[in-house]
Amino acid sequence: MPTVKKSDLDYFLYAVTDFPSYPHLDPVDSIRQMLLGGTGIIQLREKYRDTAEIAALAKCIIPVCRGFNACFIVNDDVEAALISGADGVHVGQHDVSLSEARLRLGPDRIVGVSVQTVGQAVKACRGGADYLGVGAVFPTSTKTDADAVSLETLKRICDVSTVPVVAIGGVNLDNMDRLAGSGIRGVSIVSAIFAAEDIRLASAALYEKSKKLFS
Repeated sequence: MPTVKKSDLDYFLYAVTDFPSYPHLDPVDSIRQMLLGGTGIIQLREKYRDTAEIAALAKCIIPVCRGFNACFIVNDDVEAALISGADGVHVGQHDVSLSEARLRLGPDRIVGVSVQTVGQAVKACRGGADYLGVGAVFPTSTKTDADAVSLETLKRICDVSTVPVVAIGGVNLDNMDRLAGSGIRGVSIVSAIFAAEDIRLASAALYEKSKKLFS
């Protein structure tokens, strides 16, 4: 069962993994450095691993997250989330459905949903999503097939959403200010953390700025 209450989730800095692009990094240690910097949510996104591999890696990372009272989410793979004991899953518009994820995980675990339109946001909220990930808000090399979401659309999604919203896609220290006043609760980041020389310091800087902008 999840150890982090949904009401206690810290959305200011939500890190999404991309270990294939950074093979020199030790997964467990890099996650620890992110958490030391203030990251509140970790999403394990490993599209090139099978369920058994994802679950095995998750089992190594989850104890570290527990030590920081941070939330651990698996991208898309409900089975891996169940096997590993993750706090929940994050699903996209073309992944396993929200209803199926909720049915398999039950009411207590967390289910986040990626949305790009107001209609998708309304549907996800009505379907029981716990939070929404909206993007790509800026150009990103991490997910080249991601649809662009304008600042206006982001604001409209925040206006209609009944759950927390995090912005994803090319967010970094230099452009985060442009999201101020949009209504988001935090930012979801990949490259600005993983590509940093010092993951802990980068996470701390991103967390403090996000907290200042989106509290």
